[in-house]
Amino acid sequence: MKKILLLVSTLIVAGACAAPPANQETPATNANVASAPAAATMTEADAIAKEKAVWDTIRNKDYEAFSNVLGEDQIEVSSEAVHDKAASIASIKEFEPSEVTFSDWKFLPLNKAAYVLTYTVSMKGKYKGKEFPPEADRASSAWVNRDGKWLAMYHQECQDRPPTAPPAAPAKNPPKAAGSPAGATATTSTGSDAIANEKVVWDLFKNRNYDAFAALLAPDFIEVEPDKVSDKAGSVKGVSEFDASKGVLSDWRTAKLNVDATLVTYTVTFPGMPGNGERHSTIWANRDGKWLGMFHHGGTPVMKPSPTTETKGAASPSPKAGASPATKASPATKASPAN
Repeated sequence: MKKILLLVSTLIVAGACAAPPANQETPATNANVASAPAAATMTEADAIAKEKAVWDTIRNKDYEAFSNVLGEDQIEVSSEAVHDKAASIASIKEFEPSEVTFSDWKFLPLNKAAYVLTYTVSMKGKYKGKEFPPEADRASSAWVNRDGKWLAMYHQECQDRPPTAPPAAPAKNPPKAAGSPAGATATTSTGSDAIANEKVVWDLFKNRNYDAFAALLAPDFIEVEPDKVSDKAGSVKGVSEFDASKGVLSDWRTAKLNVDATLVTYTVTFPGMPGNGERHSTIWANRDGKWLGMFHHGGTPVMKPSPTTETKGAASPSPKAGASPATKASPATKASPAN
C-alpha cells in the first residue's frame, strides 16, 4: 500500500501531514484558496497526462520536479497517517517503480479551477532496495489551478480487491420517510463547513433517510472503495444495505481546494471491525449556491506501526505484505458518504 501512497504522492502528487487533532484545518490564505482568475478548463486527456507525468518524475528520481507539482498545503491519505508535502517527498525517495500500468480512468471536474481523477494502478518495483510483490491499487487525486498553475493537492489509495457481498440490511427499523417525525430529526442543510456536512450525512445514515442523503450528492458524484467505483445511484444503494448506527468518526482534518471546494478526511470505526478502522475522504463543492458531495474515497485501512515496525512513509507505495490486515479483512465501509 506504501506504493499506493507513493502513487498517491505522485498522483495527487499531494502529500499531507500526520493526522492532527480533531477539527484541525489546514491553514489557507486568500492567495492559495482563491480560484485562478483565468483558469482554463481542464480536459480529461490533459488531466491524465499530468498524472502520468508525476509518475514519470518518480521513476526518473526527479524529486525537484515532483516537489514543484505539489501544492504547499497538499494532503496525502495513507494507512499510516494523513501526510503533508514534506513527508510525501521523503517517502517517494525510497520507492523505485520498475513497471507501472494504469486503467479505469474517471475524470470529475469540481469547478473550472479544480478536478478529481481516479484510476487503477498496477505496479512492480522496489521499496528501500527490496522487491515487493506485484500490486494493484485504486487511486484518487485532486488538482487545483492556483495563479495559472495546476497543482496536486490530495491523493489517496486503497488496495484493489474483488467485489464482496454486502452485509445484510437490518431486519428491523425500515427506512424512515423524510416527512416522518423520526426522519425529520436529522438536519439536511449543508454549507462551507465540510466536517459539519459529513456529520449531517452520517446522521442521515443512522436515520436511514436515504432520499435525503441522495439529495446531498451531485448528479456526477463518484465514490471509490476497495471493491468498486460507484456513481450516485450505486452509492445510495450501497448505503441502504448497511447499518451505520454504530459508526464512530474521529481524526478530522480539512483543507480548502479553492473557495468553492473543500476536502475533509477522517477515520471510521465500528465495534468488532477488524484492524484499526478505515480512513475516508470526501470533497464538497458549491454548485449554484448549494454545497453538495462530489467525491468520496474510503476503505484505506488504518495501520498503527509498532515501535519495531519501520514506517515507509505515506507517499510511497508499500508492498502488499506490509498492508494492514484490515485491507482484506474489513468490509467495504458502506456507511461512508460515498457509498
